[in-house]
Amino acid sequence: MKLNKGKLYGSRGEEFIVNVDYKLYHESESSWQGELKTTEYRRLSDGDGYIIELQDGFRSRCSLRKKINQAVSGIPPLYHYYFKMHESFE
Repeated sequence: MKLNKGKLYGSRGEEFIVNVDYKLYHESESSWQGELKTTEYRRLSDGDGYIIELQDGFRSRCSLRKKINQAVSGIPPLYHYYFKMHESFE
């Protein structure tokens, strides 16, 4: 599975949180969904309050949900998350 490079920001789009690797699974005009993993350890809460910037520079509000028992080996672990993009962020 080829992963794309992106960035995760806080809800206002100014506070950079972490670089991510992501894969989109479902794309339509009104909905995008996929999975991401952080490239370094960061504690992320499930829920809304994030903005994802995709490899092409497109930004969207998104929500995260941690995949249970899906961590990349390492100390500390790098968790995988499902994400759902809600709307573009200008």
